[in-house]
Amino acid sequence: MKSRILCSLLFVFICSTIYWMNMEPLWTLYKSMTKQLTAEGTIKPDHGIFFVETTEKLEPSSLVVCAVESASQMYPKRTIYFFMKGLAKGETINKNSFYKAIQLLSSIKNIQILPLDFEEVFNNTPLYSWYQKVNPATETFWPHVSADGFRLAMIWKYGGMYMDTDIISLKPVPEVDFLAFENVDIINNAVFGFQRHDQFLWDCMEDFVKNYRGYMWGHQGPRLLTRVIKRQCEISGFKDVGDITCRNISILNTRRFYPLPHPAWERYFQVWNPHDTFNNSYGLHLWNFKNKNNKQVIPGSNSVAENLFMKHCPLTYEFIVKHASRK
Repeated sequence: MKSRILCSLLFVFICSTIYWMNMEPLWTLYKSMTKQLTAEGTIKPDHGIFFVETTEKLEPSSLVVCAVESASQMYPKRTIYFFMKGLAKGETINKNSFYKAIQLLSSIKNIQILPLDFEEVFNNTPLYSWYQKVNPATETFWPHVSADGFRLAMIWKYGGMYMDTDIISLKPVPEVDFLAFENVDIINNAVFGFQRHDQFLWDCMEDFVKNYRGYMWGHQGPRLLTRVIKRQCEISGFKDVGDITCRNISILNTRRFYPLPHPAWERYFQVWNPHDTFNNSYGLHLWNFKNKNNKQVIPGSNSVAENLFMKHCPLTYEFIVKHASRK
């Protein structure tokens, strides 16, 4: 009788061990999420680098994963925060769908994946009243304008740096308070950094609400930053020969993040030698919004993008890109 009980207990122990071995990565992610359900008390001021996914997608593309990984590699002493709207609803984590990318990012020490709660993000900012009135279902570019609002509110509240999920980091940005020209006329909002509670960001949020035109592409993003900075600084004579300073803000020249303009975005997926094209770049914006046909990094293609992945996000390349090519 005693031996039968011992055998039964042993069987239960073995089954439990096997189950939890399979579930361990899921449990790790669950613990991470339950400890960080809100940004309050989690984010260290003026320390974080922020990314966001404002759709319900739970399967980050290889470019998204690369962007986050490359930032973690380039800024090892800073925390990378990746906010995902799809996690906010507590949807079931499917190991066979998005889980591979999330598991990879969760395994990197300085990356935290957080559920995105717009109510919390916009609270106590000028954007809160706008968010209470806006109807996402009728908005033409809701994922984009909500992301435009997110970055302003988060950097104003916590300080640090914001980056779009199609920017591959190459070098640390030495400036703290900075914007970056896309071309001689436009300051893009794909990447910027400020200390918390900077007045410029508050001014941007007030303009966001007062002059809201959600149906106009870029009006709440690059054009907003451009029109607000123009009220405070004379930048009309910019010739793109170097970085300039306005108040306490460094405005970086186009080569820092946009050495290839968006009409030339396909060059990232072609085979050519950049030589010194990216020598003065802190990061590269790959213009994913132009990639309507969903071009991917192909192992063995020797494209510029493949070489960037291999050097700046090797885990993504090994476990996402190469894995997808073997299917």
